[in-house]
Amino acid sequence: MKIRRNIRKDILSVFAFRKSERHWHIPILAGVSVGIPLLFGYLFDNLPNGILASTSGLLILYIRYAAIANRMINLMMCSFIFILSYFIGAIGAFNILAAPFILSGYVFVLNLLIRYFKVKAPGNFFFILVASLAICQSFNLSTIPERVGVITLGTISTCALAFAYSIFTMKNYSLADEKVVFEKAKKVDVGESAILALFVGGSLMVATILKLPNPYWVPVSCAAVMQGVTRRHIWERGINRIIGTFIGAGFAWFLLGLNMSGLAICIAIILLQFIVEVLVVRQYAVAVIFITALTIFLAEGGNPGQAAEQSLYIRFFDIMLGCVIGVIGGWILHHNRIRRKLEEHSITT
Repeated sequence: MKIRRNIRKDILSVFAFRKSERHWHIPILAGVSVGIPLLFGYLFDNLPNGILASTSGLLILYIRYAAIANRMINLMMCSFIFILSYFIGAIGAFNILAAPFILSGYVFVLNLLIRYFKVKAPGNFFFILVASLAICQSFNLSTIPERVGVITLGTISTCALAFAYSIFTMKNYSLADEKVVFEKAKKVDVGESAILALFVGGSLMVATILKLPNPYWVPVSCAAVMQGVTRRHIWERGINRIIGTFIGAGFAWFLLGLNMSGLAICIAIILLQFIVEVLVVRQYAVAVIFITALTIFLAEGGNPGQAAEQSLYIRFFDIMLGCVIGVIGGWILHHNRIRRKLEEHSITT
């Protein structure tokens, strides 16, 4: 009976809704940040570039509750890393066999920087996402400057929105609040970065060997699961992501099957981003339903017919594969004995 109660308690904890201290206007801000580039792309009859630029809108989630100078410097630093992530991914796409090694090396360096500068949640995830997306696209050297420029315009739009938001929401503002102070880590765990890099790059290698048509879902899912802070948390995220993805792929298939217009796709992405930010801090499994639909729109929005046909099958298999690899990587990363060994190889700064 005790074992049954514990199992029941574990299942309920996985699907429980949690309280959140996040300000109510952050989901609205995220929706607007993603929506501005989208609507500009629609107005100028270039929705694919609008969707690409809208991925930069996710940077608004790195905004800190700090003085405006601190807030903007932090966001601009994240913008630079975001642009660099896309550029390295785009360059790394020159060879499908070299791509996993390039992604692995970049994730290693990226995680060291994220840990050193103590970048808070969502941490390294969106940087890995955009690098994975870029490295899995067809390599075309002549289009890289244009695509990087589109990403850069999206970051400019996000920073401008963040500055306006900061001006209108600041309270008791004074020049004394504008001390620019950044906290840096005293130790950086090299072993953690090495394991994360190994599994994210390795997941892309597995996807490449299996010749999956959209291999970027595998490293992205692996990285998402490995964001967990404990072995239990990683296991929960893996379960949540698999169940949420299955339902979310069906939801995306339904939406894309409606043959929506460009404007309708823009509105759908904005609403999905809003819903995701409302739910993600409260119930990850339910949020993944809408995260799945959102990412399919962002990655496949230019070809909705193909995405609708493939989303239920290929997407779900990719997520399953990435989650399994991520759970294995997370178990190794948070194994007590391995963790102690990793801490011995930390770099003191």
